[in-house]
Amino acid sequence: MTGQSPIRERSAILLIYTGGTIGMKEDPAIGALTPFDFSQILEEVPELEKFAYRIDTHTFSPLIDSSDVEPSLWIELTSLIEERYDDYDGFVILHGTDTMAYSASVLSFMMEGLSKPVILTGSQLPIGSPRTDGKENLISAVEIAAAKDEEGHALVPEVCICFDSILMRGNRTRKINADNFRAFRSDNCPHLAEAGISIRYNSSVIRKPKDWNARPEFHKELDTRVSILKIHPGITPQVVRDIVCSKDTRAVIIETYGAGNAPSKEWFTRLIAQASAEGKIIINVTQCMAGCVNMDIYATGKCLKDAGVTSGYDSTTESALGKLFHLLGRYDDNDIVKGYLGENLRGEISK
Repeated sequence: MTGQSPIRERSAILLIYTGGTIGMKEDPAIGALTPFDFSQILEEVPELEKFAYRIDTHTFSPLIDSSDVEPSLWIELTSLIEERYDDYDGFVILHGTDTMAYSASVLSFMMEGLSKPVILTGSQLPIGSPRTDGKENLISAVEIAAAKDEEGHALVPEVCICFDSILMRGNRTRKINADNFRAFRSDNCPHLAEAGISIRYNSSVIRKPKDWNARPEFHKELDTRVSILKIHPGITPQVVRDIVCSKDTRAVIIETYGAGNAPSKEWFTRLIAQASAEGKIIINVTQCMAGCVNMDIYATGKCLKDAGVTSGYDSTTESALGKLFHLLGRYDDNDIVKGYLGENLRGEISK
């Protein structure tokens, strides 16, 4: 990881507020937290004025609580960035923390060939709180979004999450803490940058576009017919059948034990094989925070592989979900989707 002196002159950033804790401020008249006007962001975070950036704002109306995030938000965000792409050097999305990893994951697949940063951030405490983490998160996200190398190229042209001084690849990140400032972690991918006295960029990990001058492709077709089955002791045949054999489901993510293991009971393997024979996509991801699925190690994993289950490698559940939404939206043929699941499209798996 190396420190760099990025170019900052004339950078323009679009700050997009979707909702979430970071945009709250106490109203002294009623003593409750209410959203503040993000067009006045420089009044709340005057430190941003010290950067030589133009910072414009776009506020969603109505604001969206993180728990209410739907695919329509992702489509609207993608459309907004597509429309404004040529006008700005980077984009910062302020988002609630509960579903931030889901949004960062799916947006990474919806925006192909980025040459500019799209950075999600938020906070655990409102920006109007004396001990807020929101100001530091926002300042770091804006500075990284504006950072360029000597050739004028963005230092981090990816969809990322910036939180508690750490920049992480969006589709490798999970929320792991509800009451600590270090709310997110990226166990299977090194940090892209760390903000200390200076911001140090891990250039060897950061993905770059094949052609800096090519315009990205923005994919807004999503198919959300995906279910998640979390394996647990005592799981019943009825539960597994209802999830994996549902006629309304095209794909199922199975959260397995360890390196990709599941019950070895005959009824379980039979139901998985039945769903696979019906053409459903079944992808295996581990429940562990770190590590990789390998269905060739243990007999239970091999049974899943023989039943037609696809490896999710070291993908997070959030990333597997976003990847499936994207691929199912683009392709009607499930066999084509299965082929792409094994490819590293946006740095989401270590392959």
